Amino acid sequence: MAERIDIDGVDTWTETRGSGEHTLVLLHGGLGNSDDLLDSLGAADLVASFRVVAFDRRGHGYTADTDEPFHYDDMATHAIGVLEHLDAAPKPHLVGWSDGGIVAMLVALRRPDLVDRLVLIGTNFHFEGIHELDPGDGAPPALMLEAYAKRSPDGADHYPVVAEKFMAMATSEPTLTPGDLARLEHPTLVLVGDDDLVRLDHTVALYEALPAGRLCVVPGASHAVVLEQPRLVAAIITDFLQGPEPPQTLLPIRRSP
Repeated sequence: MAERIDIDGVDTWTETRGSGEHTLVLLHGGLGNSDDLLDSLGAADLVASFRVVAFDRRGHGYTADTDEPFHYDDMATHAIGVLEHLDAAPKPHLVGWSDGGIVAMLVALRRPDLVDRLVLIGTNFHFEGIHELDPGDGAPPALMLEAYAKRSPDGADHYPVVAEKFMAMATSEPTLTPGDLARLEHPTLVLVGDDDLVRLDHTVALYEALPAGRLCVVPGASHAVVLEQPRLVAAIITDFLQGPEPPQTLLPIRRSP
């Protein structure tokens, strides 16, 4: 079911699928839209286990842009407004891809009371943690423009504006530190492709800084792992969200009592 809700004056497009007891909120990537995740991970059995909710951030998908620049902190404020509107019990899980993962971390740091577990897919905690960024990396620009033009209330001509705002943000934000990450006590799955836009050493640093982190590197996958291997990723996510915390292993080292 799709609907629009007002979040601090932003007419925000949302969609809900499934009817599980636990809510899972999908946070899309930069220059993307919620359909990217709803039609891949959402369609790959997540809706069989969870109430899956997604929303388009300002200037993305079906949600119109404004004259304001993009900042991850503002996106987190928007997401917090959506979570407060959902008023879900028990607390929802956040699954964020790329920019959506950054937003998920910022939400959990600012409002830990609103979040249960986190899944961070292809996520960097500092802007220097990614390989050289090009708007065309990982997807043909024409394909991204087509997806934007199909959905945006602002029309295809506005795409260069949001692309410029995205590049300005992604090349200077976020600036989190391992000390910041150490405050994220939520059980957190860090998942990347082995040929990801995010540097592998940066991903490992993210995992190692998290008090309750788990790491998954998907072989033969890129930053678009959610589109390339949706059923595998959805199965890993479901196992993590429904499994015990901490995980029960035979030879624990990092998780030794």
